[in-house]
Amino acid sequence: MEQLTFEYNAKQKVSRRAHVGVAGSGDLEILIEPCQERRAYVVIRTRSNGFGETWKAVLDRFFTVYELAVSIEINDFGATPGVVSLRLAQAVEVLIDE
Repeated sequence: MEQLTFEYNAKQKVSRRAHVGVAGSGDLEILIEPCQERRAYVVIRTRSNGFGETWKAVLDRFFTVYELAVSIEINDFGATPGVVSLRLAQAVEVLIDE
């Protein structure tokens, strides 16, 4: 298991939590909570070691579009970058669907 952490500048505060996905069997789970600071914090726990640059590229792309002030916990069990992007998009839908 590897743990990765990332931090981003953020502009948009959110008021809700989100939980999407299921951790297990080649998938991942994303848990998001509002952050009071104008920052985004991401912690990834993954069973696939050595993919830090890939994770960074996916998250850089995400936070270029969504500058959300959130704390994100990702529990990964071998998801592809496409699945990660899909789950992040689903989490944003949960956050903004009021």
